[in-house]
Amino acid sequence: MKYLRIGAPGLETPIVAHGGKHYDVSGHYGDIDGDFLARGGVSSVSGFAEVDIAGERIAPPISRPGAIVCIGMNYAAHCAESGARPPAEPVVFYKHPNTIVGPADQVRIPRGSTKTDWEVELGVVFGKRASYLESEADALDCVAGFVVANDMSEREFQIDRSGGQFSKGKACPTFSPLGPHLVTPDEIEDVQKLRMWSKVNGRIRQDSNTSDMIFPVARIIHHMSQFMAFDPGDLLLTGTPEGVALSGRFPYLRAGDVVEVGVDGLGATENPLAPA
Repeated sequence: MKYLRIGAPGLETPIVAHGGKHYDVSGHYGDIDGDFLARGGVSSVSGFAEVDIAGERIAPPISRPGAIVCIGMNYAAHCAESGARPPAEPVVFYKHPNTIVGPADQVRIPRGSTKTDWEVELGVVFGKRASYLESEADALDCVAGFVVANDMSEREFQIDRSGGQFSKGKACPTFSPLGPHLVTPDEIEDVQKLRMWSKVNGRIRQDSNTSDMIFPVARIIHHMSQFMAFDPGDLLLTGTPEGVALSGRFPYLRAGDVVEVGVDGLGATENPLAPA
């Protein structure tokens, strides 16, 4: 299954995409949230009304999660372009849940920013509580689905003014474009073999594959479950490959730019940039 949400902010309707058609499930399910995912989502579209979503705003495919947990420095080439050594354990930071916007929504450059950057990432959404998992084999059983994400970053806030952690440069409003779909695991043959890419104004910036992760998805989930608990609906961002503006090879984003990110099988976002 593929889940999505349509409609104006605060008035989103939950939709199931299946077999090339779209079905309104709002009469039975309130939203694509932790409760919905904990109950197993939708097993069949039988009995739901088919709808035409043409012209509708595509919202973030999940409603506001309880937490957005992020893994930094998870691709060796990105570590190199950032001037850092590959970490021995996953580097962790948090984004505020109110940073989430839809796949075509406007992203706002923060006040005073001169170093707004892009990061294509594979997002993992939980359908079961993940706490003190016994093995990596248990980890993917807790996953409700996968989503493409852009972990937007302000590098001066993140690095020069960090105070020792990343979140000041990661949690600016609109800094987590998601979508267009939440894709269930049965539709992904191998989560560690997905091409991922980003573009700015139509020009390619990142072009890599999840096979290049230092810490694969199952290992991240198992490892982090020893330190914290993921709840249904929580979002885990798993790191970005090389090709960001921080490398010095590309200019930082400015108002008027359009940034796209995509992951094979999950779709793509395309967000215009504007001042805060």
